[in-house]
Amino acid sequence: MKYCSTRGGVQGLSFVDSLMTGLAPDGGLLVPESIPDVTAQLDSWRDLSFVELAQQVIALFVDDIERETLDKLITEAYASFSHPEVIGWRTLGDVTLMELFHGPTLAFKDVALQLVGRLFEHVLAERGEHMNILGVTSGDTGGAAIASVRGQDNIDIFILYPDSKVSPLQEMQMTTVTDNNVHCVAVQGSFDDCQSLMKEVFADLDFKQEFHLGAVNSVNWARVMAQIVYYGYASLRFEQPPAFCVPTGNFGNIFAAYMAREMGFPMDRLLMATNENDILVRFFATGEYARGEVHYTLSPAMDIQVASNFERFLYYYFDKDAQRLKEFMQEFQSTGRASIGAPPGDDVLLATAVDTQQTLATLKSVFEQFDYVLDPHTAVAFAACQEFGKQCSAPLVCVATAHPAKFPEAVKQASPTAQATHPVLEALKGLASKKQLIPATVDAVKDLIRATVSAQPH
Repeated sequence: MKYCSTRGGVQGLSFVDSLMTGLAPDGGLLVPESIPDVTAQLDSWRDLSFVELAQQVIALFVDDIERETLDKLITEAYASFSHPEVIGWRTLGDVTLMELFHGPTLAFKDVALQLVGRLFEHVLAERGEHMNILGVTSGDTGGAAIASVRGQDNIDIFILYPDSKVSPLQEMQMTTVTDNNVHCVAVQGSFDDCQSLMKEVFADLDFKQEFHLGAVNSVNWARVMAQIVYYGYASLRFEQPPAFCVPTGNFGNIFAAYMAREMGFPMDRLLMATNENDILVRFFATGEYARGEVHYTLSPAMDIQVASNFERFLYYYFDKDAQRLKEFMQEFQSTGRASIGAPPGDDVLLATAVDTQQTLATLKSVFEQFDYVLDPHTAVAFAACQEFGKQCSAPLVCVATAHPAKFPEAVKQASPTAQATHPVLEALKGLASKKQLIPATVDAVKDLIRATVSAQPH
């Protein structure tokens, strides 16, 4: 399998090179040059465990790591999960909840990042190299990425996050990791500011090469690749193709669902649920992709107005026309808006927005009806799923992306008697922490990386 950039400037990359490259040098995102067709394998895959299916699916995208080694890395990645099946299942009325928060940081990001961290470690060891990972987070990516590489000698990780705009427990999951290779950086701005800074730093190819920068966000194809697995795994549990409802911020998780469907896994429609940050809802309603003001909500991982993975969907929507995609993204970057001229008319991907009051009402009603506590991101998806269910005959799967204990304030606001705790998070309270505060400028990010790397004994 070879990889190319959505913007046409890179072709023929191996998987390992795409893993280490992260964001393409031309500013685009890397995608496989072809999408594997798995329809002939589906019957033989139905009885596989999650890990066994992961080994089958991921091998389709990775042909430059020895298969025995790859299978071992996949097995090791999921050994740290507390659920024997890796992911959990709950039935809440007509909705099946797919729990993706049984990893070490209690968030769906663990499913991909526990594997990505091991892939990085393996490749760097083989090459005898050191990497500086630069990532951004609106909450969960940071903790999951840090957990996947903490203590590794051949990796330093720098995580940018919007100061005071992630939940206190999410921040503690990052800042209480005091390993020397972990650097938590609070930025005086929004998540979109952080994401823009990361892309600008990666766009400086001389700086990227000098400091051996790598990406851990979902701009890195390996993240999406690993997430495809749980959609395929879930789809094979049902007698008829299920529909999936996904809480959506940066479009990576729903794009993994889209890719699983394109590969031939039996899946009905895909519903993306956003909060008040509804740039994607507006696009699917009008065809215009227009940046708006960031609204800060109870579901902070979705407080995003620029969904970076949306570029991958547009690449396929434009029939792999890299020039058209490049012009669209350049117009958006320069003006804050770009249009395809009309609603996309895609009957697979649907989008809806759920506001804060609906989120709180859903948290409350699910707790009262099912004695089950949702986190606020999953509540957004569950509310959308219930509405969507009125017009959909397919089995409904709601993607549960985080443990509610990460958002106790939102849970308490909705249902004062609901309990949202977890021993992993309780153990963080009172621990020493470290972080650095910087302004939202490219120079501040570069200066921090430069100073930190020069002080390290590499």
